[in-house]
Amino acid sequence: MARCLSFTGSADWLYRNFFSYSGLRSVTTDLEDGTIMHCWAPKTVKPTKPNLLLVHGFGANAMWQYGDLLRHFMPRFNIYVPDLLFFGDSTTKRPERTEAFQAQCVMRLMERYGVQKMSLVGISYGGFVGYSMAAQFPQAVEKVVLCCTGVCLEEKDMMNGLFHVADLDEAASILMPQTPDKLRELMEFAFVKPVKAVPSCFLSDYIDVFCSDHVKQKKELIQAILNDRKICNIPKITQSTLIIWGEQDKIFPVELGHRLEMHIGENARLVVIKNAGHAVNIEKPKEFSKQLKSFLHGSSVSHSSQHQQPKYQLTTFNFRHR
Repeated sequence: MARCLSFTGSADWLYRNFFSYSGLRSVTTDLEDGTIMHCWAPKTVKPTKPNLLLVHGFGANAMWQYGDLLRHFMPRFNIYVPDLLFFGDSTTKRPERTEAFQAQCVMRLMERYGVQKMSLVGISYGGFVGYSMAAQFPQAVEKVVLCCTGVCLEEKDMMNGLFHVADLDEAASILMPQTPDKLRELMEFAFVKPVKAVPSCFLSDYIDVFCSDHVKQKKELIQAILNDRKICNIPKITQSTLIIWGEQDKIFPVELGHRLEMHIGENARLVVIKNAGHAVNIEKPKEFSKQLKSFLHGSSVSHSSQHQQPKYQLTTFNFRHR
């Protein structure tokens, strides 16, 4: 049977043009240790504007996850949207797979742009990376938004039945679907009301574009999240933090949102959005953007020197002490 026209590739092309039209440029940076990072960065940096870093999760690339938010934040922020390692055009030859290493690479990338202060938004896996950035570089990260990110999960949660999957192999097969049936299963997990009756050729096309590269490395990223993870070893961040969760999240149950709020303490606020699942940013875009705008637009920090060369140095901080 003939393959469908690549709807996914066409949509990706449209997103690229939209990002460019919105004032961002596609930049690839060699960090000179076998690591290459791709990022959408401002064509023109406005020193009077604060900086906002948008960190994506698993699934479609960063453009698809944050495209609908650009119009809300471009007028107020210098926006940076990187591809994490093994997503999009970012890769590394180094063996590290932890979110701490991802965070260090993103911070080094921001250094290259001369960004000294920033707020950040992290969705799902991107929230693990964003939390680690806030913990490792508190002098650089101002406000933090964490969306449906299971930072406070523990290795024992898998054995204790907190999740809808039995083990990491099953989780990886869903998060990195290689067949149309597995992609349908991911949609059931991610959305309260997933689109039904999507032709298999469209699903196969999506898998070819977004799910066929770096499968082994992405599985290692998932494994690194859970290995030896205990709440007592997770550092507490001190930044003002907004936590957003879909009430019916089947990937990271909302219990983990309450844990995270309790772990951070008085600087954190949890907002649970009804009739939404893990992909709350897509299912409830108006409410999601409303919460972000209310939280992020409240900053009164002076930004006149935020694009000077940073005065701090990267440290090697192990997010999980073993």
